[in-house]
Amino acid sequence: MNRGSTSEKVIVLGIDGMDPRITKKLVDEGKLPNIRAFIERGSAREDLVLMGAIPTVTPPCWTTLATGAYPGTHGITDFWRQSRKNLDAVTYNLNSQFCEAEPLWNTAAAAGKKTLVWHWPGSSWPPTSDSPNLHVVDGTQPESVNMAVACIDWERIVVANEDVQEVVFVPKMERAQGMGCIITDLNDLLGEKENQETSADLWFSGEITDGRDMKTYIMTYEDTELYVGCRIAYDVVNSPLKEAVNWADAPEGAKEFTVLTSDGLLRRPALILKGEDGTYDRVALYRSKKDTQPLVVVKRGEMIGDIVDTIQKDEKTYQGSRAFKVLELAEDGSEVRFWMSAALDIANDDIWSPPSLYQQVIQNVGLVPPVGLVGGENPELIEHAFIPAWEIYCQWQARALNHLIAENQYDLVFSHLHNVDCGGHQLWHCAKNQPEWAHTDEKQYQGFIEEFYRQTDRYLGQFLHYLDENYTVLIVSDHGLIVGEGIPPVLGDSSGVTTGVMEELGYTVLEKDENGESLRNVDWSKTKAINSRAHWIYLNLKGRYEHGIVDPAEKYALEEQIIDDLYNYRDPKTGKRIVSIAMRDKEAAILGVNGKDCGDIFFCIEEGFSRVHGDSLPTYWGYANTSVSPVFIAAGQGIKQGYQTERVIRQVDVAPTIAALMGIGFPRECEGAPVYQIFKEAF
Repeated sequence: MNRGSTSEKVIVLGIDGMDPRITKKLVDEGKLPNIRAFIERGSAREDLVLMGAIPTVTPPCWTTLATGAYPGTHGITDFWRQSRKNLDAVTYNLNSQFCEAEPLWNTAAAAGKKTLVWHWPGSSWPPTSDSPNLHVVDGTQPESVNMAVACIDWERIVVANEDVQEVVFVPKMERAQGMGCIITDLNDLLGEKENQETSADLWFSGEITDGRDMKTYIMTYEDTELYVGCRIAYDVVNSPLKEAVNWADAPEGAKEFTVLTSDGLLRRPALILKGEDGTYDRVALYRSKKDTQPLVVVKRGEMIGDIVDTIQKDEKTYQGSRAFKVLELAEDGSEVRFWMSAALDIANDDIWSPPSLYQQVIQNVGLVPPVGLVGGENPELIEHAFIPAWEIYCQWQARALNHLIAENQYDLVFSHLHNVDCGGHQLWHCAKNQPEWAHTDEKQYQGFIEEFYRQTDRYLGQFLHYLDENYTVLIVSDHGLIVGEGIPPVLGDSSGVTTGVMEELGYTVLEKDENGESLRNVDWSKTKAINSRAHWIYLNLKGRYEHGIVDPAEKYALEEQIIDDLYNYRDPKTGKRIVSIAMRDKEAAILGVNGKDCGDIFFCIEEGFSRVHGDSLPTYWGYANTSVSPVFIAAGQGIKQGYQTERVIRQVDVAPTIAALMGIGFPRECEGAPVYQIFKEAF
């Protein structure tokens, strides 16, 4: 059905993890001028809140925003999908083939609207419409464009010192002792790392998207998302720093060291050079000592990107682009610390539809910049590598979108940016002083949070001009991120089977080793139920699973017993309840989280015990003025100016609101309604 439109063109600016409480606080303090301009020229609630779907996780919520359907309807019910084969396994859920609801971009394309979907991490890839009106870029993972399929060399830090005797390489190191210092036991660490696959190996290899079953057991706090998510691994290289010899053209006083690329397979010679004042102030990287021109020259404190070099991976040769920064260079030339971003294959257009979009962007805007992922609990890396790399990416994405919109004349754009969420998973836990992170300062980390929001404001400012060009602009997020009051329980982790509390309660039994210690295998002969993913308890029913032991006739009574035990369970440290709500699957229909893609019992972790997001209700607040709620702001064509609505706006309402503005039909499974209160014209 076509209705009259009040807006011919709509742009959705999605910011993953953008929290309305933090946003409003910083807007009120005058620190986010561009977001303030959108608010003043548009409509929102006074608190900027959008009522989020459950789970408060990236794939379900972005899918809800696109379809207007609740997760129980569209079928994307967590970051991971429950395996259809193995009760203790999950499957990667960023795959449009799993979505059972029509996205608005398909509806719009069928209605003749030229539509761009840009890195939308909720059922966008692969495209599910063959309409020539639909263009789709990535959507296979949330971090940044091309990171899942084009990453051919990992992020690393090179440390060269006159005391180092040999070049040593340790891949994807997660140890805190490797952060920002000379590591004297790299050879020992290298032995520990042999034949070990890290999460980064799989996450950014593209293999994660192949539909494989993955078994992850969360047995202790160290296994939980909070702990794992903040210790992104990176490569470390130690190199001797010595007088430059056998160079074709090394300046007087230059000192040489070695940079390793291609997972340590390729060597690149480098020089530290003196400036006009006679002190060492820059690094020059070469392909070989025979070259007279460097690959790149980087001054102290400067970050330079779009540097293309040969990379070898899996016996293939690529041209990869990466960024460099000198973190520290002693003026006397005694030490240098050098950061290198991951490298992206510059020829990879696998997840651009049509592929010509990739050439259009890189020829007119520049190569896709790899984002920074190092940081965690090291303020130096956060300030000088992590945040600046994201700044480069944010500005590149703004230029890319502006170019594509201008040249391709899109009627509807769905876009997503992940800087806030990426920062949140690495940093937010340190924004409250707690014994576990006594080495960090909460005020400093709250400042890092603020800087990510300032960065986002600069990004959004690149789209303000559309308000003067008859566009409607919506700013939305999937969820916010909270600074927790304490350490989450070993229950309700989204990445697999969480055994801690369920084993303690006696419902999950693990196999034991010869010392009686639990192994990462379920003893199905004794297990009545497991907790899989963030919110669900699955009963080990006879007839449903080949290893089932629970009689279906006992299902109702067992559910009641488990729910009672979840409510009665107390945190060992505080004595407080850790579960806020628990209900049967049929009862969870009122929250939109029931059905075949959900478990037998739905539960949420209590406010104050929850993770940064994902295991809670969407209304939770946290320390340092944080919340898990998403944000909603609308401005431009067809939207009231300077208007505050009291309506509870839900994520399911976003898609029908866009459809109503554009005069096109609602998506087929849409369960929301237009936010007509903010429309200029009666609806």
